[in-house]
Amino acid sequence: MHPTVVERELEMRLILAPGRTAAVAALLSYRTDDPYAVHVTFHIDTDRPVHWMFARELLVEGVFRPSGDGDVRVWPSRSDGRGVVLMALSSPDGEALLEAPTPPVSAWLERTLRACPPGSEGGRLGLDDALADLLAR
Repeated sequence: MHPTVVERELEMRLILAPGRTAAVAALLSYRTDDPYAVHVTFHIDTDRPVHWMFARELLVEGVFRPSGDGDVRVWPSRSDGRGVVLMALSSPDGEALLEAPTPPVSAWLERTLRACPPGSEGGRLGLDDALADLLAR
């Protein structure tokens, strides 16, 4: 069975300082064969894109209330009168605060939730089939 892939390109804003932002092209990606994770690829002005992976549940919750701690934190906010989702990303290479418009993020998340409803993720991993295969040998 082929996995379902749900992708969405959108423009995010990298917050450089109060009142200073830079546009960042991003690709949100979800695969039903990796059902607990979301992948975000940022296309910045370098030779290689920057990839992040974190729990889908963290992003779903972060659209409504502050979520996460440590390397990835997500929370809802408002900017210029519109709903946005803020993502604070931290790694040994640096930190970034990004802003994404809420409507396209929410619509994309809805598509991922239809592709793999919450609570059904474990069945998508194929662990039962793999275990049966191992025991049959």
